[in-house]
Amino acid sequence: MTGVSDVISFDETCVVLETEQGVLTVKGKDMHVGRLSLEEGEVDMEGEIESIVYSGHGAGKKGSMLKRMFR
Repeated sequence: MTGVSDVISFDETCVVLETEQGVLTVKGKDMHVGRLSLEEGEVDMEGEIESIVYSGHGAGKKGSMLKRMFR
């Protein structure tokens, strides 16, 4: 994913990320944060994703959040 400014919390069932446009919560099983580069705003995650919840602020500033995450 791109556009990540901070990792708020993570464990094997939930990863909470601060992004340029809001907070993104990814829930699942066996979640692992692989590579993290806050300088580049990138994070690689692995695991079985069950849900993605986005709480946005400033929507529309730089395009769709999901479009930017999964380019």
